[in-house]
Amino acid sequence: MPHSVVRPRSSHRVRLLAAVGAACLIAGAVSGCSSGSGGGSDSAAGGTITLKVGDFGTFGYNAKGADLFAEYMKLHPNIRIVEDNNANEQNYWNATQAHLAAGSGADDVQAFDISRMGQVTTTLASRFTDLSKVPGVSAANWAPVKWAQGKAKSGTVVGLGTDLGPEAVCYNAKLFKAAGLPTAPDAVAKLWAGSWDAFVNTVGKEYQQHAPKGTYFLDSGEGLFNSVVGSGALQYYDSSGKAVYRTNPSVKAAWQLAGQAVAAGETPGMAQFSTQWSAGFANNTFATTICPAWQMANIVNDAGPKNSGVWNVATAPQASDWGGSYLTVPVQGHHIQQAQALVEWLTEPAQEAKVFATPDVGNFPSNVRAYTDPKVSGARNAFLSDAPIGQIFSAAAQRIPAAPIGEYDGVIRNDMGNGVLLMEQKHTSPTAAWNATMSQITTDTTG
Repeated sequence: MPHSVVRPRSSHRVRLLAAVGAACLIAGAVSGCSSGSGGGSDSAAGGTITLKVGDFGTFGYNAKGADLFAEYMKLHPNIRIVEDNNANEQNYWNATQAHLAAGSGADDVQAFDISRMGQVTTTLASRFTDLSKVPGVSAANWAPVKWAQGKAKSGTVVGLGTDLGPEAVCYNAKLFKAAGLPTAPDAVAKLWAGSWDAFVNTVGKEYQQHAPKGTYFLDSGEGLFNSVVGSGALQYYDSSGKAVYRTNPSVKAAWQLAGQAVAAGETPGMAQFSTQWSAGFANNTFATTICPAWQMANIVNDAGPKNSGVWNVATAPQASDWGGSYLTVPVQGHHIQQAQALVEWLTEPAQEAKVFATPDVGNFPSNVRAYTDPKVSGARNAFLSDAPIGQIFSAAAQRIPAAPIGEYDGVIRNDMGNGVLLMEQKHTSPTAAWNATMSQITTDTTG
C-alpha cells in the first residue's frame, strides 16, 4: 500500500490516534483543517483541462519506472495532471474533509486509505460520484473484498481499488531450523493450514519450547489479532451498518488468541513499526510476522543485507487483508467525466501491475486481472529466499472475505490494537484489557 512517512499500525499508511477530525465535517469547516492546496480544476489556455489528483504517501504514479501520469498525458494531450500530495495522511484526511464539507476546494480525484472508507461509504457517500457507471468498470475486475468495501449502502461505487494488502506469513528460516521446525515454505504452511489456533497454540508453543534464547515466535500480538479478525466474513460491523465488535464471536476469538500468544511468551511486547520492532528484524529477535504484501519492504529495509536469504514466505492460516487504498471522484469537481476516466485507467490491470513492479513502490494490485501479468505472476523476492511472492499474494487476495465495513471501522481497529498492547506491555489481563478497550472505543466513536 502506498507508503507514508509515518509507519502506522492501523494500516500501512495510517496511524489513527482516535476519532479525530470530525469537526472538519461541520459546514464551513475551519481553515485549520485545510492543507491550503487544491480546489477545483481550472482549464488552462488552449483548451487544456487540468486535473488535480489528491493523494498521500507514495502511490507511485509519478515514480520513475511507472510514470503513469506522464503516460496518460501523452495519450490525452488535452489533459494536464497535477498531483496534490501530502506526505502526512492525517493532515491530508483533515484537509479533504474540510473541502468536502464546504462544498468546494476538493481535488478532481481524491485518494483514501481503507481505514477511511467506512466514513467515505457511509456519512460521506453523497459527496462522491458513482464509478460503477464508468465504461470499463466491472465488479469482476477487483478482488471481492476490494469491490465490496468501495461500495455505499445505496449500491453506488464511490471508490475504485488501487492496492490491496493480502497477507502471508513471513518467517525466519534460520530460527525455525534452530527450533527444530521445517523450513521449506510448503512444509511450514502445512503446520498451521486453515487454523489460527494451530498457528498460536501448536506451532507457537513448540517454537518457544525449543527456541534460541531471547527470541519469540511472533513479532506482535497486535498484528496477530488484526489478521485473525481480517480473515472473518463479519468483523466490526454487519451489512446493515450496525456495530457488532462487542458481540461478534470472531472478534472475541481473535482477542482470545492474542491473549494466549502473549501469555505463552510468544511475543516480545514491541509496538509494530517502533524503533525496537525494526531492530528486531536486524537482530533476528522473532521468527514470524504476519505479512501483508507491503510488509516485505519493511523486512528488507530493517533486516539489512546481512540477513538476505534468512527470511522466507509461507501461506497464512487463512486469507486476510491489511491495507490498501481507493480513488474517488467528488461531485463538486469541475471535470467529473475526465476525472472518472483517469481513475478507471489508473486502476486497470496494466497500470496496477506496473506500479507493483516499480522499485521502491511495490503496491500490490487489487485488480485481479493484473495477477496474470508476468510482472505480477512471475514476481519473486530475492531477499526473501527468492519466494514466488506474485503467486502467493495473488492466491491470498482472491480468498479474502468481503466483510462489511462501517463508519468507525478504522478507529475501532486502532483501539483494538492498543488494547492488545495493554496485554503485551502492561501485563493487563485479557478481560481488563477488553473492558478498557470497549470504553475507549465508545469515547472515540461518540465524542
